[in-house]
Parts: sequence; structure tokens; C-alpha cells
Amino acid sequence: MAWSASKILIGAIVDMLGNTSAYDINTDAFKAALFNDTITPSQVVTSANSCYAAGVWASGGVSDATGWPAAGRSLVTVTLTDYSAATVKWDADDTVSANDTTTLASCNGALIYNDTMSSPADQGLCYLWFGGPASVTSGRFTIVYHTNGLMSLAL
Repeated sequence: MAWSASKILIGAIVDMLGNTSAYDINTDAFKAALFNDTITPSQVVTSANSCYAAGVWASGGVSDATGWPAAGRSLVTVTLTDYSAATVKWDADDTVSANDTTTLASCNGALIYNDTMSSPADQGLCYLWFGGPASVTSGRFTIVYHTNGLMSLAL
């Protein structure tokens, strides 16, 4: 089982465009939940199976009770920008553990999900592969997002 890429979940895009999921990409609460390499993410699962604590995301979570809870850390300063060159970028500030005493092992990636939604509950929007396992011992864990954002769509 393995991570191999970062992907936007197709079910989330279909649900947004089909108006079957009520997303407010600017004001909804989004979280980043960490996972190890015992899972193999897929961007083509159903909407229900893209949710946090469902489908492949039902196991393999990595957490530190006070620094990075199992349900994830909240994304802050979420923005939808960059309409130039027919590209739309969705971004947030880098996500950082709550303290300098966080201990996490074998974090291979994160599920970014909508914590505001109730139907389906906690629907995944995208997942981010770290390129290999990342760990921290009694320190601060940070997900540094790409300059192109958490996700970008070239139209």
C-alpha cells in the first residue's frame, strides 16, 4: 500500500458542480488529518468514501493528542485566488501543530476535508502526499503547502 501523488477528489468536484454538496470554499471550516502508509488513497472513490473516518480514511490516522488530534488541525486564512492565466488557486496558511512538544511518526500524507458539511459528513476535498514519511519528536510539525496552493485548477 502506498501514497504516490497528491490529488483532488473527483467526488467533491462533481458534488460541487452538481450542487449536491453545499460547499462554501471561502467560509467553511477545513481540516488536515494525517495518515500513514497503510492506506492507498484514490481520487475516484464515491463522495461517501472520501469522507474523514470513512472508506480508506477510516484507519491509518496519525495523531498526537495535544499537538495534532486525529480529526486534524484546522486550516487558517483560506483563500480562493489567482484568476489569471485561466487558473483558480485554493490555498491556506501552512498548517502547524498546536505546540512544540508534538510527537508524530510515519506521516505520509494528509486528507483535506470540509468539517462544516453534514451531507456527506466531513467530505474530503483533496489529499496531499508528503513524498515519503515525515516525523517529529517533541517538536513542531508543519505542512508547508506548495506555492500553487492546496489545489489549483487550470481551466
